[in-house]
Amino acid sequence: MANKIKLSPKLRLKNMFKEHETLLTAKNTPTQEYNGIYQRYKNPIVTANHIPLNWRYDLNLETNPKLQERIGVNATFNAGAIKWKDNYILCVRVEGYDRKSFFAIAESPNGIDNFRFWDTPIFMPETEDPDTNVYDMRLIAHEDGWIYGIFCTERKDPKVPSGDTSSAIASAGIARTKDLINWERLPDLVTPSDQQRNVVLHPEFVNGKYCLYTRPQDGFIETGSGGGVGIGYTNSMEKPVILEEKVIFNKKYHTIYELKNGLGPAPIKTPEGWLHLAHGVRNTAAGLRYTLYVFMTELDNITKVKHQPAGYFMAPNENEIVGDVSNVLFSNGWINNDDGTVFIYYASSDVRMHVAVSSLTELIDYCKNTPEDSYRSITSVQSILKLIEHNKKYI
Repeated sequence: MANKIKLSPKLRLKNMFKEHETLLTAKNTPTQEYNGIYQRYKNPIVTANHIPLNWRYDLNLETNPKLQERIGVNATFNAGAIKWKDNYILCVRVEGYDRKSFFAIAESPNGIDNFRFWDTPIFMPETEDPDTNVYDMRLIAHEDGWIYGIFCTERKDPKVPSGDTSSAIASAGIARTKDLINWERLPDLVTPSDQQRNVVLHPEFVNGKYCLYTRPQDGFIETGSGGGVGIGYTNSMEKPVILEEKVIFNKKYHTIYELKNGLGPAPIKTPEGWLHLAHGVRNTAAGLRYTLYVFMTELDNITKVKHQPAGYFMAPNENEIVGDVSNVLFSNGWINNDDGTVFIYYASSDVRMHVAVSSLTELIDYCKNTPEDSYRSITSVQSILKLIEHNKKYI
């Protein structure tokens, strides 16, 4: 075996910064595959390697002569998204080697590449009941003038036996900001459900109230009687209490959302209705499979599903299927641009962030003209036969 060339610590440090800058400035390009609905891009847009070096290393060669990594970052995923001063903002879930997640802002001038983290991560204030872990923030610019961050806050379940060190209680944490730097922590959301994950704030008032989409479930892992996309209302975000939840999109046997489903980012308002991006979960012999699906609700009645294409909208491809939690796509952020393009930000297998580009025109077309699920094999074949018959005149 040939001897490896050992660089001096000073030269190694210089190379580290050079390689990091090369990564941050790499141009992203579309993949060759395009299905008429969205366009994937070749490179992940944010990875653990994008984290600034001064967050991970002691850069003083006197106190760290071997340039050891002091604070390791395991993954960057499940990012909320918002357009801010003409740039694209991701509120990234950063997970350390210690399993603790926190939030950090990454910014890009074009939304496709060149994402850079701001100088420091978000120092999120706590409530009187401290969070053990926080993750998966949705960013919502509400018509009340605030930008809200709705996220999952996790704490150990105090009711379980002392030997049970994994059972937890998940709740919806709420914070708001005007500048994405200074955050005011509000009380956690109170609902009739014991557990809440994937809560999303509707961007407009509904009958003078704040409207929140929920995903009620009975246990931290097991959904029990819950697991669908719910909806509820509160008079105040400063005292956020939902007295009644109504499930508007339930889980269903032998579908991509047979086990559980929840909303991703806040819906986009279109002339045809409210456009929703959600995740559906089913069980397989290899474990849980998370895919993304799209549906639309009425403009004047957000509880009524108007269009519901069958199956998934997006699933992990061969480059996305492997990770810490394999076979998972998850999205809690998208951006509707003024020119009608929609940037869909999604994470693959709980490790890295990606972008796919679509448009309101394409998404509305997909919602309106894709056959709905009729829940039986024979009716799926009938949909194909109908399309074959339609296409006869064009072949």
